[in-house]
Amino acid sequence: MSNFKTKLKDITTFIFDYDGVLTDGKVYLQVDGEALRSAFVKDGYAMYLAIKLGYKLLVISGGKSASVENRMNALKATDFFLGVHNKLEVYHQVLEKYGLKPENVLYMGDDIPDYQVMKEVGVACCPADAAQEIQAISDYISTYEGGKGAVRDIIEQVLKIQGNWMTDAAFQW
Repeated sequence: MSNFKTKLKDITTFIFDYDGVLTDGKVYLQVDGEALRSAFVKDGYAMYLAIKLGYKLLVISGGKSASVENRMNALKATDFFLGVHNKLEVYHQVLEKYGLKPENVLYMGDDIPDYQVMKEVGVACCPADAAQEIQAISDYISTYEGGKGAVRDIIEQVLKIQGNWMTDAAFQW
């Protein structure tokens, strides 16, 4: 088993950037200023299942939108931080708040604002279309792009390694 796969055994917490990870990075601006984003339903299912199984799942994003907040509430995310300018500071607050160790945290980011956090977590990963600098520090680069299954990919791998994939919980939405 690769070192990356071995690290997945210790993951209890998922942290995701939003734009470019849970979305394809495109933002459609409406006249009223609200930004429209698309979400991939298979990512959402994997997130919901992980939460249902007792994993912590958080989002730290520089973007801020009522639709993102609604999506995270609907999935019952452990916590989400929107409009963040210093992701590393929020990450340290999360570690303290939930009593987490870095080796138990997986973070998926796609661009430079995610870099510092990714250098500190137990498992750093990114979508296939992440910035070069992010790919260079990632333990794993998904074969899927942001907003097109990268989140499902990594959650599924963790759940499979830990024996939590295709359990009874998976069939009860």
